[in-house]
Amino acid sequence: MENNSADNTPAGQYPAVRPDVMTYDDIRQMVPALDGHEKLVNKVLHFLSIDKVNRIHSAYCSTPGVPFAQSLANKEFKWKVRIDNLDVLNQFKEGPFITVSNHPFGSYDGILLIDIVGSIRPDYKVMVNLILNRIQAMRPNFIAVDPLKSDDPEKKKITMQGIRTALKHVKEGHPLGFFPAGAVSKLGWDLRLHDREWQPTIIRLIRQLQVPVIPIFFHGHNSTIFNILGVIDWRLRTLRLPKEIMLSYGKEVHISIGQPISVERQNECKDLDALGKFLREETYRLKSMYK
Repeated sequence: MENNSADNTPAGQYPAVRPDVMTYDDIRQMVPALDGHEKLVNKVLHFLSIDKVNRIHSAYCSTPGVPFAQSLANKEFKWKVRIDNLDVLNQFKEGPFITVSNHPFGSYDGILLIDIVGSIRPDYKVMVNLILNRIQAMRPNFIAVDPLKSDDPEKKKITMQGIRTALKHVKEGHPLGFFPAGAVSKLGWDLRLHDREWQPTIIRLIRQLQVPVIPIFFHGHNSTIFNILGVIDWRLRTLRLPKEIMLSYGKEVHISIGQPISVERQNECKDLDALGKFLREETYRLKSMYK
């Protein structure tokens, strides 16, 4: 059986990738009461489109990392990607930087980040939650943490390891990506989609690292059903994520890249609250700048 702990192993030191993302054996380990109910579990996995996720992962997992993300974007889902200001990334062919992004899709925004930034900087990593970290073929470009701040000692250990890995990664001259909300965007009372509050832990890391920050905005959103489920219960919405990525086949995705925010400009913010608000505003400003 697979060890479901996060793999924050340095790039180039990865074990063989398991073809499946989640199977009956994984479910019965997590929920022992379902042991012996393989047919039922497999029906649920099919209903949630996880069997399709397994098929796709198995088809491309022999080339993990950036090539895997590129295969998903170009061969499997055939997304029509429109990018504003891609030349900004060409200014950073070496040296450390950080990207901050909104998180409207909760799945393929991470894949696209690795596809786009990783094509210029293969050493780019993105901090993700433990659910996305199950996609083993993307672990070379993932740093896993638990954004829910669970009391589970094992999850706390994973988060601390992830933070240490992130600090080391940037200090050694590599780029790092954050979704500072730590979770997919949600529908507000104004019936508009917004990120959750950007996590102070992430903003503190950005302040500590003292490198340029590039804001990246993803235009668009998941289905209406997905966002309604999020109003009812975040767990229902999470279960819907595999279906959402399956619905994205051939979709046009619009991404805007902002101008780099220098360390000097970041340090003009008097505290973490001000820095977090500034970075978020700079990211969301791209929504109206590029339509």
